[in-house]
Amino acid sequence: MYMFKYILKRIGLMLMTFCIIMLICFVLIKLLPIPINTTIGQDSEILKERLRARGYYDPILVQLFNYVKRIFTEGDFGIGVNMPGYINAPVWDAFVSRLPPTVLINVYSSLIGVPIGLGLGIFAALKKNKWQDHVISTGVMLLISVPSIVYAFLIQYIFCFKLDWFPIMMETGTDYFTWAMFRSMMPATLSLSLGSIAGYARGTRAELTEVLTSEFMLLARTKGLTRGQATLRHALRNSMVPIFPSILSEFVAVLSGSMIIENIFAIPGVGMLYLTSIRVLDYDFFMLLSGFYCLVGLTAGIVVDISYGFIDPRIRMGAR
Repeated sequence: MYMFKYILKRIGLMLMTFCIIMLICFVLIKLLPIPINTTIGQDSEILKERLRARGYYDPILVQLFNYVKRIFTEGDFGIGVNMPGYINAPVWDAFVSRLPPTVLINVYSSLIGVPIGLGLGIFAALKKNKWQDHVISTGVMLLISVPSIVYAFLIQYIFCFKLDWFPIMMETGTDYFTWAMFRSMMPATLSLSLGSIAGYARGTRAELTEVLTSEFMLLARTKGLTRGQATLRHALRNSMVPIFPSILSEFVAVLSGSMIIENIFAIPGVGMLYLTSIRVLDYDFFMLLSGFYCLVGLTAGIVVDISYGFIDPRIRMGAR
């Protein structure tokens, strides 16, 4: 009962936070004039008339009411104004068409990063203060300290240019589950997974090292369990309590993608669409994508908090 009330409370706070953020974004963006880019082949007068018919030049409060009304009654999130390739096109359709590449490269990066990161962290904890631990810790510190954009350029130069293992840019088309498409996604996937590997390895090593030195581990050994049995049955299980929620949040946050990485490797995903909407000042695209990233971030935070109560029975969210 406590958990149910806590979940409802957190969802309510999340929705309130989301509405406040989107209200601020809407008001600030509508205070700016609507630029009509005549250099990309659109008829400015016809487009202005269409925007005027949709109420884009009404007072801000009237625009806000009409915007929310169109979303809930018609599923209309607006049309493209300056977005190349999406002039007068529905914003929602463009968003849906760009979502699969973003999801795939981030799912692939999680599938690579989680097992490798956990494995390196466990190995480093079991080899604490030995040369294996020092090597892994040094590599982790380097991966955490260097921005992912540097990894991207190194991967492009080494694996794509010198070794010619992967193409520099992602293949065009929508056949996302072919070998050629998967191979073209690997440079971006590797760039995203390196940071995850370092984060998981550092967190797993720290938690498992602390658990291995706990008193209940000494008790387990005195009862006759071998070091491997005590580690598998007790140490790993307890050390995963703070780590598993972060894995869940990453799987929720894969939808958010990586805007910079997508641009470097020409991934036609949501991240590239978001940066383009900011560059060309396309307000409807900006509003939808800002709401998407905001909602994903808030949802990931709730998943982390709620998962603690299910993973560790000692934690009861919402109880006094």
